[in-house]
Amino acid sequence: QVQLAESGGGLVQAGGSLRLSCAASGRTFSSYPMGWFRQSPGKEREFVATISWNGGSTYYADSVKGRFTISRDNAKNTVYLQMNSLKPEDTAVYYCASRQGGGLLTMATNVRYWGQGTQVTVSS
Repeated sequence: QVQLAESGGGLVQAGGSLRLSCAASGRTFSSYPMGWFRQSPGKEREFVATISWNGGSTYYADSVKGRFTISRDNAKNTVYLQMNSLKPEDTAVYYCASRQGGGLLTMATNVRYWGQGTQVTVSS
């Protein structure tokens, strides 16, 4: 069983930066791929970024590529999402996610564990 808890959301002006953190419980955290997803009102939850179990592979949605960076610290059971050059369209609730197995995590339907979400609001 893995429990995830996000933090670091807030209100920021366009062009600003935020760093989200996701603290995980469970000794198997370091064995699982991790991902970040987001959901805006009236829209489906969408993939943002993912990282492999050892941090060796990452993958991003086109909409955030070059602006967001995902990383993880397995010693601290924590995954991060550094968000730079934020835009109003990045406004959403951001969710940390994980699943068992290897590879990456790009599809919400494959998620086994979800965090409770953290709100990110970017003002223009």
